[in-house]
Amino acid sequence: MVTIRLLHRTFRETNNHRAGDREVIELFDLVCENDIYPTVGLAALNLGGPIGVYFFGVLNDRIGRRKSYFLCLATLITGSLLTASAMNFWWWATSRVIVGLTIPAVYQIPFIISLELVGPNYRSFITVMTCMFYTLGLVLLSGITYFVRDWVYLTLATSTPFILYFIYWWFLPESPRWLLAKGRIEEALKILETLAMVNGTILPESFKQKLKQKMMMQRTLSEEKRLKEGPGVLALCRTPNMRLKTILITFNWFANDMVYIGLSYYGPALGENPYLSFLLSSVVEVPSSLVCWLLMDRWGRRWPLCLAMTLSGISCIITVTLPPDAVITTLVLFLFSKFTISASFLIIYPFAGELYPTPLRGVGIGTSAYIAGLGLVLIPFINYLGRENLVLPLLIMGILSVIGGITGLRLPETLHYKLPQTVEEGEEFGKNWSVTDCINCVPKRPPEHSNSYEDLTERLEMSPTTETTALASGSARPKFTRQQSTMETPLDSSGVVKMTCWF
Repeated sequence: MVTIRLLHRTFRETNNHRAGDREVIELFDLVCENDIYPTVGLAALNLGGPIGVYFFGVLNDRIGRRKSYFLCLATLITGSLLTASAMNFWWWATSRVIVGLTIPAVYQIPFIISLELVGPNYRSFITVMTCMFYTLGLVLLSGITYFVRDWVYLTLATSTPFILYFIYWWFLPESPRWLLAKGRIEEALKILETLAMVNGTILPESFKQKLKQKMMMQRTLSEEKRLKEGPGVLALCRTPNMRLKTILITFNWFANDMVYIGLSYYGPALGENPYLSFLLSSVVEVPSSLVCWLLMDRWGRRWPLCLAMTLSGISCIITVTLPPDAVITTLVLFLFSKFTISASFLIIYPFAGELYPTPLRGVGIGTSAYIAGLGLVLIPFINYLGRENLVLPLLIMGILSVIGGITGLRLPETLHYKLPQTVEEGEEFGKNWSVTDCINCVPKRPPEHSNSYEDLTERLEMSPTTETTALASGSARPKFTRQQSTMETPLDSSGVVKMTCWF
């Protein structure tokens, strides 16, 4: 009976959309022969996730990151209000499906926007900051659930503050990468000018002209329609390299989701105070994010992902072999498993975003998260079966995590590389993978030159005399400009020197 009580506790108080389930159980008499209903309710929440993440992923690439985010936000608030007004279990469960449509899309979309607004050197920082605020929310949640015990008030307290995010409508920019991918160059230039102004600089006119020359080509009506609609989900599997990367990303995402959420369900079951146990399992993610930040900027994505998932899986398997009275050892291994799987969960988001090209980034992440979300539907039932055998879920999660970590080494490294802007660039990236690349744990720097829009090169023409005069005058160059030297600069057939500047 103690095991049953602890397992029921695990899937009642795990996050802001699950913490009120205990009062729901008492109100709707979900005990005895109806004790499977709480599991059904939790599965209902997780059922909406795969559907929503794919739906909003498609919208993300069709109508833009900004509009799809606010539509997702409105869906979340609507589902939460319906949950708070539920009069019976099936009304409540249906409302949870609506809320589940927005999880995890409601924080995936802003993450994609952030990822596409910064350069390669800041992608790790953006990822860590996102996860740190997510962890802060979990820490605050443990306090909110401790003081707000009524499930209706708890639902309102954890959902109505989202209304304030609509203020972002006047401040949140559209992704300039998405606008460029759709051929909307004038809108993209306005955003780039704003970014330059905020950073205390000015976007050169010559730079804008070169960008227009690169983008403004003669397109047929069919090409314009293709740009507006996007390549579609089938493009993820149309070519061999993209197909392999999609399969590996999806499997790693599936394993991360299963283990991370599964361990989150187990957190409140450890110890007599579920609120304290949930707090500890949340706080341990803070040092995990900081350590992961250091590793990602030095070792890249592949090896930290592999080590984190493998160590988490081994810890889960070791826990299975411990005697029932080894409470402290079990708690330490659990926290270490949560520490490592949180690190890999942090890595998989930017890793996937960096591997998928811009036209497929939304639908690619949506598809991977959709398939991974199917595992979340199974997790509550696996935990329910664990009433008779508590170690079974841990064994399944441990094996899955180890396999996921090993297969992740086959993915190409993305540290220092520019985001692929087209489907063709996405197919070429990592195409020449070798066993040496798999073994190498020190990421190599990519070649300097690239055809990606992120390179955004500008060619300046000047005569040798003009260049010599400029060099002799000692005029200062812009701070963020890299130029070839005089000796490296070739002459064309007319004797004109061509130089390339990167802004």
